[in-house]
Amino acid sequence: MTRSDLVEELAAQFGQLNQRDAEQAVKTILDAVSDALVRGHRIEIRGFGSFAINHRQPRIGRNPRSGESVQVPSKRVPHFKPGKALREAVDNLKTDDPTPSAQQTA
Repeated sequence: MTRSDLVEELAAQFGQLNQRDAEQAVKTILDAVSDALVRGHRIEIRGFGSFAINHRQPRIGRNPRSGESVQVPSKRVPHFKPGKALREAVDNLKTDDPTPSAQQTA
């Protein structure tokens, strides 16, 4: 699902929202999540999951082309941990459903 698919779904589900209002709602939510993560905050959406920032330590990596050792600096990366309800919903999917992801793996 892309951002535009999400906007279309939101506009279809809520008849009082036109396409522009749905786009603004999606943009506002995603901007709020991004801004909170940039400030180092943790975001928890019950039943869906939580977003947090993980710190990766500096390490020595390898350039796959030349095999040369490369110093990889420390960094902060966003991390998503699904909630229990989402994990169970995904786990209970039937593998014989004709969904795009099931078709791609077949």
